Amino acid sequence: MEQAWLSWSSGKDSALALHELRASGDREVTGLVTTLDVEADRVAMHGVRRALVEAQADALGLPLHLVELPWPCPNEVYEQRMSPALAAAKDSGARLLAFGDLYLADIRAYREQSLAGTGLTAVFPLWERPTTELAGQVLRSGIRAVITCVDPRQAPRELAGRWYDRTLVDGLPPGVDPCGENGEFHTFVVDGPDFAHPLDVRVGDITDRDGFVYADVLPA
Repeated sequence: MEQAWLSWSSGKDSALALHELRASGDREVTGLVTTLDVEADRVAMHGVRRALVEAQADALGLPLHLVELPWPCPNEVYEQRMSPALAAAKDSGARLLAFGDLYLADIRAYREQSLAGTGLTAVFPLWERPTTELAGQVLRSGIRAVITCVDPRQAPRELAGRWYDRTLVDGLPPGVDPCGENGEFHTFVVDGPDFAHPLDVRVGDITDRDGFVYADVLPA
């Protein structure tokens, strides 16, 4: 069985990718890797606190490798900071690095290029599945997530802090991807089929920062 680490954003697509990998029967996920904005001490873009992503990893029973990044982060610095994490994945026995990307070809090409020469191969378990179908799969699987970040240029700011459920998905305006693949919104998962127990959280303040709308998720 091939061992894989998963690029873990803390959101629903990562959770569904993990579930798909575990269900495949021929790939074993042995670690998670997450990037943090070191100044805010939060997951980059998603705005999720370090303690909460650590709680996710604990509930999933997987080791978490945190990569601390400055913000803003030039690409060369990103690659420099990621290098030890990739080496750690390989040294642990992993030969695959999985991503929850859905259909952005330029992102996939960058992922594959960045792993060249590392001994790791990029895999994309959700690739090119229709996002309406994937949104339904997320909901049916029992993955429960809250929207933590919204790009108000692409989606209604009122989505921040709402739960990702059928009512929300069915009410999205035309042009908003139901999985937020174009960066319209990002989520934080509190429960799912691979969680040993749900995380008890509450939604705190809604704030504007750097052109985005963030919902602060806190331990209940």
